Amino acid sequence: MYLTRYSPVGDPALRERLWQLYSRAYARIAESTVTHEMLDRLEFDDQLADHACRTWVAWEDGFPVAMAVVSTDVARTRWLSEQYFRARYPRQFAAGLVHYLVWAVVDPGFMARGASLFLAREAMAAEQREGALLVFDLPEENQPHPRGGGAELMHRMAAMVGGAALVPLTVQRYYALDFSVEAVAEADASATSRAGAVADGGIAVGQ
Repeated sequence: MYLTRYSPVGDPALRERLWQLYSRAYARIAESTVTHEMLDRLEFDDQLADHACRTWVAWEDGFPVAMAVVSTDVARTRWLSEQYFRARYPRQFAAGLVHYLVWAVVDPGFMARGASLFLAREAMAAEQREGALLVFDLPEENQPHPRGGGAELMHRMAAMVGGAALVPLTVQRYYALDFSVEAVAEADASATSRAGAVADGGIAVGQ
């Protein structure tokens, strides 16, 4: 296994091969996450064509098996607030050291072969050398609880290149109001059931 780095990815044939890898990797979570985690082809190509993005690719037998894209300019992404980082991390922001892990994907067939560790070791070493603030986000499938999960895995990977402090930034939750007749009836029945349980199990206070 070997690694290559591009900034930008100018070869259309290579972009096509990386798109196939990206599509395979994201297919497994497309039905399990509320948000549209996967970029469309135009957005994907725009990221790879951006000179502010570092694209790391791990190869096995001539095939791309893992890829990570790091944006070195949060002002050029639509996902992060540059005002937030300018206010809270002024030194690193002024130095252009607030970076964003746009995506990191591994071919499903190579998940157990160490491709992610191989890729992370090289990509994170570059971030560590620069003293960057590397921002990343995770879908609930990969981070169901505040501790552990993908964030802890990233922290352990950072330890391989000298260590970093893991800093929680924010949590966003999605809700829905279901106006269907079935959902309203179910909610009413549940509320009635809870009220009955409280009435039957009332507790007397005092003598």
